Amino acid sequence: MSQTSRQSSELRSLILYACVALAATAILLWTLYLIRAPLLLIYVSALFATGLAPLVRIIERQRIKAISRRRVPRTAAILAIYATVLGAIGGLAAAVIPPLAQQSRQFWKELPRYMDEAQATLASWGLIAPDASFKDLLQQAPAGSGDAVNVVLATLWGFVGGVFGVISILLLTFYMLVDSDRVFALFVRLFPRGDRNRVSEIGQLVAVKISAWLGGQMLLGLIIGTLSAIGFFVLGVPYFFVLAVIAGIGEMIPMVGPLLAAIPAVLVALTVSPSLGLMTAGFCWGLQLIENNVLVPKVMGNTVGLSAVTVIISLAIGSELLGFVGALLAVPTAAIIQVLIEELVLAEKDPACG
Repeated sequence: MSQTSRQSSELRSLILYACVALAATAILLWTLYLIRAPLLLIYVSALFATGLAPLVRIIERQRIKAISRRRVPRTAAILAIYATVLGAIGGLAAAVIPPLAQQSRQFWKELPRYMDEAQATLASWGLIAPDASFKDLLQQAPAGSGDAVNVVLATLWGFVGGVFGVISILLLTFYMLVDSDRVFALFVRLFPRGDRNRVSEIGQLVAVKISAWLGGQMLLGLIIGTLSAIGFFVLGVPYFFVLAVIAGIGEMIPMVGPLLAAIPAVLVALTVSPSLGLMTAGFCWGLQLIENNVLVPKVMGNTVGLSAVTVIISLAIGSELLGFVGALLAVPTAAIIQVLIEELVLAEKDPACG
C-alpha cells in the first residue's frame, strides 16, 4: 500500500471516529437532558447527604453507656437527625398554626370592614368610581375561566410534584447516608492506588464545605427571622412573631422565599393602614437588599470560605440557569468547584501549596 493510500485510509478512519464520537456525545447529552429532573434530585440528595455526614459521624462515635459500650448505630444516628428536624418543624408548626388560625378567623370577621375602607380609599384616590363596589369590579373583570382552571390545575400538580420531590429527597438522603462509607470507598477505588489518599482527602474537604453551607443557611434564617421580628414589632405590625417565623423560613428558599414571606406581612399591615403597609413593604425591601448584598456574601463567605464576589456570581448564574433551585445549589456547587480547583489545578502548579 502506497503512502498516499495509507494516509487516505487513516484520514477516513479519523473522520469516522470523529463522527461516531460526535454522535455518541450528542446521544449522551440528549439522554442527560431527558433525565435532568431525576439527576437534579439525586444531586440535591447527595449534597444533603454529604453535608450531614460529619454530623452523623459525630453522633455515631457516641457510646450508649446506659445500655452497653457499643457505639450508636449509623441508622439510629440518621434517624435521630431526622427526628430532631421533624420535631423542630412540628414544634414550629405548633407555635405558629394556632395563633395564625386565630388571627385568620379574626381577619375574616373584619374583612367586610377592611373592604369598605379599601373601597373608600381607592375612590378617594380616583382609581374607582365612588358608587362602585368590589362585586361590580369582579363582574366586570374578564372571565377567563378556562385559564383560571388551567392555572389551578398547574398549581396543584406543581404542589403534588413538590411533595413527592421532598419525600424522594428525604428517602434518597437517608439511604445515601446509610451506605455513604461503602459508596465513597467504591468511588475512591475507581482511581489509581497512588491517588486514593488524595481523593479521600478532597472528599473530606468537600463534605466540610457542604456541611458549612447547611449551617450557613440555618444561620441566615435565624438572622432574618430575628431582624424581621424586631422590625415588625417597632413598626407596630400585628402578629409580628408569626410573620417573623414565616420570614425566617422563607429565607431558606432562595429568590422566591423572601418575596413570599413579605406578602403576608404587607397584607397584615395594610389591614391597619395604607401607610403602615407601605412602611412594611419598604422595610421588607430594605431587609432584602441587606440580605442579598451583605448577609449572604458575608455569612456564606465566613462559613463556606467563598469570597463575596464568588457567592454573588454563583447565585446570579445559578438563578439564571435553574431559577430558585439553581440559586439554592449555587453556593455548594461553587464550593465544590473551588475545592477541586485548589486541590487539582493550583496544587499541581505550586507543589508547595499541597
